[in-house]
Amino acid sequence: MKEFVFKLVKGIERKDIPRDKKDIINDLIALGIVSDGKIIKLKSSFRAGKVDVTKKGFGFLIPIGVKEKDYLIESHHLNGASRGDLVIAQRLFNKKGRPKAKVVYILQKAFAYSVVYLTYEIKNGKKVPVLKNIKTDQPTFVNEKKKTLKKLPEGAVFKVNNYTAKIEEVLGVLDDPWIDDKISLALYNKKEEFSKKAVKEAKAFGDYVDKNMYPERVDLTHLNFCTIDPESAKDHDDAIYFDTEKNELYVAIADVSEYVYLNGNIDKEAKERGFSIYFPHKSVPMLPRELSENICSLKENEDRLAFIFKITLGQNNEVLKEELFEGIIKSKRKYSYDKVDDFLEGNLSNTDEVDEEILKWLLPLWGRIKKIRDKRLKTGLEFESDEIRMVLDEEGMIKEVNLEKETPSHKLIEDCMLLANKAAAKMIDFGIFRVHEKPSKTSIDELYSELGALGINVNVDEKDFVKVVSDIQKQANEMGIKKFVDKLIIRSQQQARYDACNIGHFALGFERYTHFTSPIRRYSDLTLHRILKATIKNEKKVLDYILRNVEALVVKLSELEREAMKVEWDFYDRKYARVANENIGKIYKGIIEDTEIPPIAKILEDRLLGARVFLKDKEKFNLFEKVDIEITNSNIATAKIKGRVKKD
Repeated sequence: MKEFVFKLVKGIERKDIPRDKKDIINDLIALGIVSDGKIIKLKSSFRAGKVDVTKKGFGFLIPIGVKEKDYLIESHHLNGASRGDLVIAQRLFNKKGRPKAKVVYILQKAFAYSVVYLTYEIKNGKKVPVLKNIKTDQPTFVNEKKKTLKKLPEGAVFKVNNYTAKIEEVLGVLDDPWIDDKISLALYNKKEEFSKKAVKEAKAFGDYVDKNMYPERVDLTHLNFCTIDPESAKDHDDAIYFDTEKNELYVAIADVSEYVYLNGNIDKEAKERGFSIYFPHKSVPMLPRELSENICSLKENEDRLAFIFKITLGQNNEVLKEELFEGIIKSKRKYSYDKVDDFLEGNLSNTDEVDEEILKWLLPLWGRIKKIRDKRLKTGLEFESDEIRMVLDEEGMIKEVNLEKETPSHKLIEDCMLLANKAAAKMIDFGIFRVHEKPSKTSIDELYSELGALGINVNVDEKDFVKVVSDIQKQANEMGIKKFVDKLIIRSQQQARYDACNIGHFALGFERYTHFTSPIRRYSDLTLHRILKATIKNEKKVLDYILRNVEALVVKLSELEREAMKVEWDFYDRKYARVANENIGKIYKGIIEDTEIPPIAKILEDRLLGARVFLKDKEKFNLFEKVDIEITNSNIATAKIKGRVKKD
């Protein structure tokens, strides 16, 4: 919907109006809110945007598509709009004070669906069924007879349509750990299954590539490409090869756009998903598995279509030339990060002939990439990862939790992909960029204040923020809190997003940057592939069509990316809550991460490593203060853990 709203503000051609939005357009025309012509556009006296409502009852309209300050909405002008709703509001002209507006049309409710669970309460001596919102634990009205509910087990979980207040799907029972991913997906209305049409379309491509069918493509199947991914990976987006004689790095990316047609059945669903979602035990892919884990995936010893950058490096590892073309490759090995780390650390035992051929170029490439990386980090930021790797047992409970480590193999692949992404960004002036803006002065001042309270001396240099951060990280490392200080620095930064225009990537220190290397799991990359193909093939009509809609698309993708992350975080919280519930009264070592009321601590050990605990303590704690935390309560429904600091 946000994509459609953006188009409406900028003006949308009548022929481009989606079928499912025509009723809305008819309403808006009848109400005189939009122009009624070849171009449908919001009239100047109206603004579209998202509503934010304060505790005092009045709200604000955050405009979409125009760079303006928020509009004040008096409580009597909300007209049924709630926090997060997408609306159209009419500007109210007043000579003095803040600009005001009133809601005249609700385009979309913030939450089309809720997840509720069934519990029972004793009222007037009788056991009465009550449905509670799984996020807030507050009673929720559902248009269902009590007789029907009484037949269901306590803890039954449902997905409810907020427009009709009707139960649309029974997800399972709260006591079952395997329900957690269903809840997390339902909270953000994410689907796991694909439509029959999309699956049928995907299956039509078969299981193998006959390279004789693609005589126009560059045949690179003789080269010793390899993939490097997590051990559990089933979808392989990228493969690399390095020609040591010509100093040419090949970055081959799965050619998804060859199979996913613009506006086809698969494409429509992929666009709505935006991104693949990854859980510890499974993934919810952006594309049907018949593509993502089969014909598109760069499988070992299988011919596969690829979109390839050939990057020629100079003697000092500078980029001399970048060529983009369609090709066919055959990955000779599927390596895990751990296996490649063994190679890079000098453990070359248990290798066969194929490994030895790959190592002839892999080890020299790593030598070059290390130098390229060192140079890059002189103008870009680098942070210690605090991502976790969770492993589940046969019951769906946490078996173990480990912190992800960025090893040499991760760095090798990361910088190869960065080279390809930078090369792609050079080929477009308007389209889809990955951007990251410089942090505001206010957020930087707040960061420096927090660091000062921790005893870190900040040598402010407004011209070289990278140097300042490097010095901060050095001090934090000596104090044993680098990982936590890195998180503070990241919080002070603006969020990276997608944009149709280039404004650079501050954190990476790049003047131009985009996402090219993961079209299996990111719709942004798939869109970029289409733009680049239309460009190099001089398909002007296709290019014009994509670019005509790209400004709205980048807004949508930025939002979908955040939603995908929230789904994954919610899932982890649910798993932690189950373990905490089994360990009420147990004491864990932790650290204070947030000093506001209530303070929040993070557990640093055992199966709760990384879990957030909301503390009951009312006293003030110091940021990053190490504490012993006693688990006092864990709500499996809301996925919130509560505790208190255990004193000596």
